[in-house]
Amino acid sequence: MEDRPVLRVDGLSVSFKMYDRGFKHRELQVISNLNINLQKGEIVAVAGSSGSGKSLLAHAVLGILPGNALMSGDISYMGELLTPSRIKKLRGREIAFVPQSVEYLDPLIRVGRQVSDNKPAVREVFERYRLAFDVSKMYPHELSGGMARRVLCATAAVSGANLIIADEPTPGMSKDLAKRAMKHFRDLADDGAAVMLITHDIDLAVEYSDRVSVFYAGTTVETALSSDFAEENLLRHPYTKALWRAMPQNSFLPIPGKQPEPHEKIIGCPYWPRCDIKKQECLTEHNTQPRSVRGGEVCCLYAT
Repeated sequence: MEDRPVLRVDGLSVSFKMYDRGFKHRELQVISNLNINLQKGEIVAVAGSSGSGKSLLAHAVLGILPGNALMSGDISYMGELLTPSRIKKLRGREIAFVPQSVEYLDPLIRVGRQVSDNKPAVREVFERYRLAFDVSKMYPHELSGGMARRVLCATAAVSGANLIIADEPTPGMSKDLAKRAMKHFRDLADDGAAVMLITHDIDLAVEYSDRVSVFYAGTTVETALSSDFAEENLLRHPYTKALWRAMPQNSFLPIPGKQPEPHEKIIGCPYWPRCDIKKQECLTEHNTQPRSVRGGEVCCLYAT
């Protein structure tokens, strides 16, 4: 039981019921067959372009999808399914969320009370995030964007949660503060928490995470050790390799084409139109199933 994942997501699909003219409606699928797991004591970074399903994954786990969302697949926490009633009990206690938007802060409550009712704990965590204790007496509208993000990070840090989901926690911070925030997440993981870090900053993620799960068009294409991002040939999926080449310190090469839109019907590999090693066999359902390759997991028939 000790090696069971803190969080396990199997075959998650999310679609939205959208209304056309009159009373006609259609389903817009935005996540398809998405898989990810987090173990105790590790940080798993979730990377990918905008629209790849990163934030929706967080909302699905937390049970805060909008009312028109339709979800299938299994989400388990500590080996048991996360039912709507169970997530309500766990959210904010055993499962903490650092949201992307600072609008999650209550505008009518001073930020110190939103972090904790324990003043010594607030003072300590504010010192860690380089926030003066007087900030605790402010309201959210009085904070800069960077300060508000640090307050959100502080909220998760004092929660004592087993699972922390951080959705783009560092934008608006200086490089030094972003590194300090990531070090705090690393400390929380080293103390036993499982941390899901949703980010566009692969460089920062690789420096502090244990594994990186790469999303594309609403699905997982590869999960690799962070150390695999040291060299292109250590990676497996063509999209992950193209992402590596697009990084400034590497070739800085753009990826031709664009990610499919949610309304586009996809059969087989969603990266097929942009892939430089594609074959007709890629356009099958079998190519959407993860398989183990060199210590990682990848959804590609020709990954070696």
